[in-house]
Amino acid sequence: MGCLAFLSLPVFSSPDFGQGWDLIYISPFQKNFVRFVLLLGLFYTSYYYFIPKLYFNNKKVLFAIAVMASYSVLIGLTEVIFGNRDHFPRHHFTSRFPEPPEHSEFFDSQTLIPFFLVIALAFLIKLNNRLIEIHDEKLNAEVSYLKAQINPHFLFNTLNSLYALTLQKSNEAPNAVLKLSGIMRYVVTESAQDYVSLEKELNYIKDYIDLQKLRIDKSFPLTFDINGEVLGKVITPLILIPFIENAFKYGINPDENSFIKIQILIEGQTLQMTVKNAIVATEISEELKTEEGLKNTIKRLDFIYPDKHTLKVTEDDKTYEVNLKIELL
Repeated sequence: MGCLAFLSLPVFSSPDFGQGWDLIYISPFQKNFVRFVLLLGLFYTSYYYFIPKLYFNNKKVLFAIAVMASYSVLIGLTEVIFGNRDHFPRHHFTSRFPEPPEHSEFFDSQTLIPFFLVIALAFLIKLNNRLIEIHDEKLNAEVSYLKAQINPHFLFNTLNSLYALTLQKSNEAPNAVLKLSGIMRYVVTESAQDYVSLEKELNYIKDYIDLQKLRIDKSFPLTFDINGEVLGKVITPLILIPFIENAFKYGINPDENSFIKIQILIEGQTLQMTVKNAIVATEISEELKTEEGLKNTIKRLDFIYPDKHTLKVTEDDKTYEVNLKIELL
């Protein structure tokens, strides 16, 4: 569409536009139209070669030479094609184009101005695309870095849970090993993906919660519900678990009235998760705290779901609640 719009300029701007189809037989129009065709070729040459291969590779002198050479070729080709006007048929009507000079000027304003406008346009579009590419590369690098920070944290927590079970010589240890194996396999193989099936992500969360259940009292008030259709939907991996992990880390104390409530609702392409827990006294070392993991998760949400998620955290003296809504892609 852009090419057609560009090539329509000499047609609609021609003073002989009222001549209808006879316009294509008018020599000045032919010359002007061919010039625009050559300028269109120059645009693509500059966009795909001169600017990325020369200018962006610090070969600015070669870039300037290439631009001037292109202008010379443009003028030369035009003169070769239209230099001898006697070769073109004469017609009974008179063109409204201004009479060209007897000898063509090299720096003709009718050619020079469009020439540099085309170069400038190619440069601006290429520069804008380059900035977008750099931004995307930076974004991907930041997301990868954040994932690298999060994944070892999950592995450490699950290994710590298994260690607690072995100290207790629990009969549930073999089952815990299987759960841990599934969790580790998911983290290692799936977390590198941009998106995974929602079903896999929720199964990972189920295994994580089942593993946590093994180390807390069976009477502990823990609620975990998933409602809605999960098939056929995708989500970025490990984006939900930090909020759940945070609840288990700060919401359990056998000496206090504590609880954890986790609800996940899927309606259409919208996932809504509510995680609520009691605020109780806990003793957690600095390296095991989840503040950094939550910050990284919030950054990932901003990167991957910009304008497609809402996160609301409410806290009072007794409870801590997270409400997360994501528009799944």
